[in-house]
Amino acid sequence: MGKKDALSVFNLGGLIAYPTEAVFGLGCDPDNESALQRLLRLKERPTEKGLILLAGEFTQLLPYVDVSQLTAPTLKKLSSDWPSGITMLLPKKKHISKLLSGKFESIAVRVTRQIDVVALCQRSKKPIVSTSANLSGQEPAKTWQTLDATLTQKVDLIIKGDTLGYSSPSKIIDALTGDIIRQ
Repeated sequence: MGKKDALSVFNLGGLIAYPTEAVFGLGCDPDNESALQRLLRLKERPTEKGLILLAGEFTQLLPYVDVSQLTAPTLKKLSSDWPSGITMLLPKKKHISKLLSGKFESIAVRVTRQIDVVALCQRSKKPIVSTSANLSGQEPAKTWQTLDATLTQKVDLIIKGDTLGYSSPSKIIDALTGDIIRQ
């Protein structure tokens, strides 16, 4: 299916499997509560863990990130680190869904250069939720052909693109402390 279809599925609250930097992700509109609930049920993912937002550019993340808590050096570091396979934990805006942030006061965000994701984010003018395309505890798929049949039967669209070929899922760093959460 084409990018126009991806935008329609996204806007209608559908679930999309798509390539990221290293693995296939599962995502939806971050502002659609029923889509978020459906995604978490499908993955069998606990709500307290939170989810990642993946964007084509930093400005798409502004409705979710409390930039007033970020220092100029932190903002400069973000602009030099992105786009990349690095996910940053940033202070969240108070109004965002607990399904996005889980039990945390931060939100996990990343800016990518993966062409299919960038195109969808540009067209929707917002980020897409990103969690690995696997059931909790299972290995994530690295290609659309290796997606678990349990997932492919329940998602609304598979974007049959290629990952960027990174060897492992994104490193996660707390942008305020510099602590590495996931190597």
